[in-house]
Amino acid sequence: MSGTEKSKAQVEQTKGKAKEAIGRTVGNERMTAEGHADQAKGKARETKEDVKDDLRH
Repeated sequence: MSGTEKSKAQVEQTKGKAKEAIGRTVGNERMTAEGHADQAKGKARETKEDVKDDLRH
């Protein structure tokens, strides 16, 4: 996985976890859902890069 894409995926997942936690703390369901979606996007990006790496090797 390229370093840049790996970093983006990790940042997106971390941002999502924080947003989800804050949303739960303040009782904001929309923010919680957005945080969950950000985590899913980060995981999807990471998986995509893993597949690309596997195909290169």
